[in-house]
Amino acid sequence: MSSDGVNSGRRKFLTAATSAVGVAGVVGIAVPFVGSWNPSAKAKAAGAPVKADIGKLEPGQMVVVEWRGKPVYVMRRTASQLEDLPKLDGDLKDPQSEISEQPAYITGEARSLRPELLVVVGLCTHLGCAPKFRPEVGAADLGGDEWLGGFFCPCHGSKFDLAGRVYSGVPASTNLVVPPYSFEGDNVLVIGVDAEAA
Repeated sequence: MSSDGVNSGRRKFLTAATSAVGVAGVVGIAVPFVGSWNPSAKAKAAGAPVKADIGKLEPGQMVVVEWRGKPVYVMRRTASQLEDLPKLDGDLKDPQSEISEQPAYITGEARSLRPELLVVVGLCTHLGCAPKFRPEVGAADLGGDEWLGGFFCPCHGSKFDLAGRVYSGVPASTNLVVPPYSFEGDNVLVIGVDAEAA
């Protein structure tokens, strides 16, 4: 009888020890697995808002800021460039930006929070090439007198005006995307933070 008691106790001990080791193994595997669901520091940084000093941006000048691995074109438009925007409405696919390519707080022909400042993702909405900044008026290769400045995609010939609105008769079907953005004071643009949330 005493040998049955020893064997029964040994069985209970071995069962408990095996269960404990099994639980520790499951926890040891589950913790790194669940941890892998969290974005890495690099991924968090890539999705973080980006600040750009626009205080020295001259009228007619454009800079490129990287946000989430994409180029964002930031341009300070001149008064004459803003005056020309309505003249192009008849040549554009979506002159009033009715197809959603911008946050809800971006309205009007200028497609911006501040009329003089254009902020668009610098990727063609056709196949993602980077359109070239062509601000010169009357460029012969882009339509002569009909060209009032804008962006030209050299990959397949899509054209966009200085509000990022797409011309009719080109491969791109939608306007350039306006990312979420806001301002910190007069001279700091924050790309990636909605103006409504700022």
